[in-house]
Amino acid sequence: QVQLVESGGAWVRPGGSLRLSCVANGSIATINALGWYRRAPGKEREYVAAVGGTTLYADSVRGRFTISTDRAKGTTSLQMNNLKPEDTATYYCMADGLVGLEPYRSWGQGTQVTVSS
Repeated sequence: QVQLVESGGAWVRPGGSLRLSCVANGSIATINALGWYRRAPGKEREYVAAVGGTTLYADSVRGRFTISTDRAKGTTSLQMNNLKPEDTATYYCMADGLVGLEPYRSWGQGTQVTVSS
């Protein structure tokens, strides 16, 4: 499996931009997909974006957020533009992989994004 470390979370005003980054350590060659989830205060963790065979975005971020990944290096980033207060959340990096025939999902520790004026 892999260990994931996120960075880049911060406070930003509405309309601003942030770039989150995530680096995987460990068995990088076992990674099949990398992505991002988020959890807002009092809410369930929700899907944001991921890259596996295709690139997918949640409806709430499509057109504003862009995910990029380099599976060979075990890195992923999330460029977030035109941020809104409802984007305030802890953002988690995710990696799906396979070790032998055993699938796994690894999570980072999270990075806080706060959007407010």
